[in-house]
Amino acid sequence: MLAPSRRRAAAWYRTRMNPTRRRALIAWVIVCFVWGTTYLAIRIALETLPPMLMAAFRWIIAGTIIAIALKVRGERLPAVRAWPALAVLGVLLLGFGNGGVVFAELTVPSGLTAVLVATVPFWMVAIEAGRRGGDRVSAVGIAGLIVGFGGILLLVWPEIRFDGAGRRFILGVAATQIAAIGWAIGSAYARWRGHNEARSENILVTAAFEMLFGGLALLTLGLVLGEWSKLMFSGRSLGALAYLIFFGAIGGFGAYAYALQHLPVATVSLYAYVNPVIAVVLGTLILDEPLTARVGVAAAIVLAGMFLVRRSETRMAEG
Repeated sequence: MLAPSRRRAAAWYRTRMNPTRRRALIAWVIVCFVWGTTYLAIRIALETLPPMLMAAFRWIIAGTIIAIALKVRGERLPAVRAWPALAVLGVLLLGFGNGGVVFAELTVPSGLTAVLVATVPFWMVAIEAGRRGGDRVSAVGIAGLIVGFGGILLLVWPEIRFDGAGRRFILGVAATQIAAIGWAIGSAYARWRGHNEARSENILVTAAFEMLFGGLALLTLGLVLGEWSKLMFSGRSLGALAYLIFFGAIGGFGAYAYALQHLPVATVSLYAYVNPVIAVVLGTLILDEPLTARVGVAAAIVLAGMFLVRRSETRMAEG
């Protein structure tokens, strides 16, 4: 017979690790890995594809495929009255969010881009604190902001120069923060909308329309910037684009939606700690991006700051 402690452990495992929860954890692992690899795929796709058009193709194709598949399954698509809100989300989350990342990777290594984009929680705290009636930043949150900002300075300061390459690097770093701000504002708006009017919507349905609207915004920007004349394809860039569409967008969002339905939000959000690590490792191994002790320490400092900020958010949410 099992000892009482072993019986309790077995009962806990059966309760906590039912088949649905196991599948949700597998989905979470998929999100961690796949979304961590997209920084590498973006860098490869940019070898021949102009940034805004590449991102536009990714989201328009992915959104169209998801919308058609859901319609075939009998899912109800968003009513026209919901389109303006979904357009705002698409422009913020994908137009600014992903567009900024893609632009940054023209001049910033993919792993470093992933670490810099990990500052999203910092901006979310700042936006919440600046909102009328928003939560004030706790002492732990302030400490996290200071630690994270110190890590960012350690990452980018030695690379800042005022020659041509230096200015392009600075522009790329600025683009990562525009991406982070866009994602933070879009996430805040999505939470507000979820509390007020969108609780019954299928997350994949709304994601598909956000992809379509965000992709159309990126397509418009790419055409305005004259990227169509620079459009070139190679087997390598097309393979990377296909990976971004089918694995990064469709597979990643599907796994994320499933994990979000069956795991606590705090657990699912931990993917943000894993993505930069995977991106840095892959960038070093495949693209020979530099991984110095300074970069490793700075990345760890940024993630530590993010942990403190998220911890302060959790405490405030719990009251």
